[in-house]
Amino acid sequence: MSDTVARTKVDGGEFAVLCVGGFLLSIAYGVTFLIPMLVGQRGGNEALAGLIISAATISTVIIVIFSGHIADAIGSARAVAISGLFLAASGLGFATVSAAGLSLMTVGFVLGIGWGTFYALGPILVAAITESEHRIRFFALLSGSMMSGIGAGPIIGRIVTGWSLPIETAFAFAFLASLVGGALYLLLHVRLTSAGKILPHVNKISFATARRVIASRAIYSIAMVGVGGAIFGGLSSFQTSYAKAHGFDYALFFIGFMSAAILSRLFAAGYVVKKDPFYALLVLTSLTLASILLFLLATSSQLVYLGAAAMLGVGYGLTYSVINGLAANEAPTGLMPQSLLLFSLSYFIGVFGFPLIAGNLIVSSGIQAMLHVLLLLAVVNVAIVLFRIVSRARNG
Repeated sequence: MSDTVARTKVDGGEFAVLCVGGFLLSIAYGVTFLIPMLVGQRGGNEALAGLIISAATISTVIIVIFSGHIADAIGSARAVAISGLFLAASGLGFATVSAAGLSLMTVGFVLGIGWGTFYALGPILVAAITESEHRIRFFALLSGSMMSGIGAGPIIGRIVTGWSLPIETAFAFAFLASLVGGALYLLLHVRLTSAGKILPHVNKISFATARRVIASRAIYSIAMVGVGGAIFGGLSSFQTSYAKAHGFDYALFFIGFMSAAILSRLFAAGYVVKKDPFYALLVLTSLTLASILLFLLATSSQLVYLGAAAMLGVGYGLTYSVINGLAANEAPTGLMPQSLLLFSLSYFIGVFGFPLIAGNLIVSSGIQAMLHVLLLLAVVNVAIVLFRIVSRARNG
């Protein structure tokens, strides 16, 4: 039975459970930014770390494609609850597996199953209980909760190492957080079911529906989130390496990025959604571009390092919220869930796939080479926005 809920006024308690659960599940992904450090302690390098992270790409692509079918079969909230078990298993695996090769790649594959299910179905739950005019705001609230968890992961790692505890402790914490987060989504499933907020099966995706979404205006947002995911995945996954190369404390990046992303999504998203989304995106993608330039050029100041991270948090954070809403609102009639699934799929290809390229770039050519590639990707997103602005002006 599907638990895709009716588009009625959001119940505050249900949405709070969704956000708190999302925060806890997101910690499991956040600690993956510590993988280069974990692998380094076991004799590996950035290329191996990128391979382990990218192992999740295969499982996420598969799970996102079938997540709609799973949601229709057992309910999306219950499917997310089960994903918590996979995220918990990945945290436990990273904490206990001593080898740094194939065994950790297997753990990365398990991570992809859990994170892909949650990331794909969470926004569908939000979209189903909100009207289109409020969707960007509620997407921002959910993504703010998720970003809090993602940012908390590496900060937990910094705290445990500061206490002279092994880095594996952070992954063990993620294991426990995932179990609690999964339990909260099971509670959400019970609440939605008992409230009778049920719609017929509408989530599954097929080649025919995918083609219709790709042929619609939603494709622009789907492309942009893939590019943005690559930028975020590259900078976050290898931030420990970047900070070490320049003598910075990597915790500053995650504090600056997380604080700016959360605060902007919670307090600025309501203002941004009232503006023209294309011009808002032009400003936000330009901020992301400027932040990468700072990472490239300003390599001696901790304060500038913190500021660049905060700029990225605002630019990337709000860009994601706006294009998430556009992917839903510009989808063909009746295909909003399918558009969001393709949106998630594109994101995962970028965020998990690019570290494979980035890790090899760092090993062969250095961290600056990766940053130059990220700069080009940021230019691509700005170009997409400019193209949409010009096309709209020409078409009236």
